[in-house]
Amino acid sequence: MINRRHTLKLAAAAGASTLFMGSGAAVRAAEEVRLRIGWQKFGILALAKSRGVLETRLRDRNVSIEWSEFNSGPPLLEALGANAVDFGPTGDVPPLFAQAAGGNLLYVGTYKPPAAFHGLLVKKDSPIQKIEDLKGRKVAYKRGSSAHNFAFKALGKVGLTPQDIESVDLPPPDAAAAFNNGSVDAWAIWDPFFAVAQSDPETRLLATSEGIVDAWGYFLGNGDFVAAHPELVVEILDELAKLGKAAQSDIDGTAKALSDITGVKEDITKATLTRAGSDLAAVATVSDAAIQYQQQLADDFYAYKVLPRQLTVSDIVWRPKQS
Repeated sequence: MINRRHTLKLAAAAGASTLFMGSGAAVRAAEEVRLRIGWQKFGILALAKSRGVLETRLRDRNVSIEWSEFNSGPPLLEALGANAVDFGPTGDVPPLFAQAAGGNLLYVGTYKPPAAFHGLLVKKDSPIQKIEDLKGRKVAYKRGSSAHNFAFKALGKVGLTPQDIESVDLPPPDAAAAFNNGSVDAWAIWDPFFAVAQSDPETRLLATSEGIVDAWGYFLGNGDFVAAHPELVVEILDELAKLGKAAQSDIDGTAKALSDITGVKEDITKATLTRAGSDLAAVATVSDAAIQYQQQLADDFYAYKVLPRQLTVSDIVWRPKQS
């Protein structure tokens, strides 16, 4: 598991390699290319790691793959921006903080999480009955994560502002502990952590992100890696889309496979895969709609005084050249 403390160590160990691609079909690389992938324990990239599909696809390109696990998007993108990771997935908010910090990274692809990918949870016996009741309460979420956006948008939906609550910045494992011991009053979190917590009979669901956030998920690449190996990025996205299509057509098998990876019970995993709007095949290059969504989010977070400066999201968007 990689966190912020490991990022500089990873960056110091990062090496350089080169891939030579011919016009049309790819030719064997003159020397091995090292592809370092950051992953989290959910979604299509976790499945790709388990099944080795990228290793199989890229074997003839003389590409070796190294996997590093992260528990949330912010530390993953910190490593990516510091040249310690080459490719990885994240929710909508982490790239904004990474761009504001000057990280060397590019949006290269998208995926669409389910509409109810996030949940706002309270304890069963909590006096909090509706979102408005969060005023003055301690709400846990990981700062800079997609749950950060969900929490703020949920508050805004009922006329509250971030200043109306006491925000508690905790990564998922620590937030789960704080929620269970009563140190916080509510918890904004994403799947599969959301589904696991929701399955506890002592937990009550206050709201999901459905109807509050129509979020995008993103794949990002290290800027130097993408510039050196654009054809490789195209192949990664294509393989993930193919795997997603197969996984979406066999939800029972996919639930079992992801359960084996995460340790989350199979029935709970299946619940995350069958939420409204779930589509593992929805892997694509970055669309205009995704950029527009992300730009609006950047503007919102600057207005909240959370981001230190205004951003132009399109400055760090990569798209493959048309052949």
